[in-house]
Amino acid sequence: MPIATVTQDEVIARTSGLPSFPRIVTEILASLDDPDCNLNDLSDCIVHDPVIAARVLSAANRAGNRTTGRAQTVSDVYTAASLIGLSHVRQISLLSSIGQFAQIAANECLPATYWTHSVAVGISAEELALHVTAPIQAEAALIAGLLHDVGQLWLFRFRAEAFAMARERACCRGVGLESAEQEQFDVDHARIGAWLAEHWNLPPGIVAGINEHHKAFPTTKFQLAPLVGIAEVLASALDLGGRSENKVTGISSDACKSLGLVFDKEIQPLFGRIEARSQHANRMFATGTSPTHAPR
Repeated sequence: MPIATVTQDEVIARTSGLPSFPRIVTEILASLDDPDCNLNDLSDCIVHDPVIAARVLSAANRAGNRTTGRAQTVSDVYTAASLIGLSHVRQISLLSSIGQFAQIAANECLPATYWTHSVAVGISAEELALHVTAPIQAEAALIAGLLHDVGQLWLFRFRAEAFAMARERACCRGVGLESAEQEQFDVDHARIGAWLAEHWNLPPGIVAGINEHHKAFPTTKFQLAPLVGIAEVLASALDLGGRSENKVTGISSDACKSLGLVFDKEIQPLFGRIEARSQHANRMFATGTSPTHAPR
């Protein structure tokens, strides 16, 4: 029998004890299907968040310095956004806003590797979305990857002692954390994360990506589910995120087929981009500067 059952009602009720989910995430998602959305619209949102604005300005100044070979100062968000482009601004905004949310929500009880792993899986998912033949929006993949373990964040915040027991049990038995969570709570962090994503009105594809990222054979029609699962396997295989519990599991051939993903010699550059960008993004967060692209 579960020791400390967690129900959907409890998860939703306790969201009042979490910070508000970042509005800019839902605004970016809405803009992906809006052909009239432009840099000015996104910049209008960013200027109200000093952390994101500072990171966008930092990225633009570094880009300008590399281009011109001399120091220059960009001091307004609109100019900065035009220099680095809409896609890059979205990436910085998503990494920054979800990172701030996780830090505040965790109430300083999360291990540092929670966020570094989330970044690694997010970037891996984004790069996979750009690489595969399946029509998946890169920004949606980044969000699903960044939030794939948000159920763990809830457990860290509201069931810390019981969650520590589950983590210890998984380590001692050499089983997946989700199995130990199921035994402890009668639900795992993937399902808790999906409940949260539904509550925040995130798109069904992102909900599915969070809910099924540990399933070898996702049952949903949404292609973000196999993509996020593969992204986590790749992040572990590349030993990203600094986690001692990184373990490599198999990748479903059916999942790869559904995405049009082929593991041949042409995929090697993808691994390099994932590794470089993940390390760069986490390094930038650690030093408080902007999580920009590594050279590609």
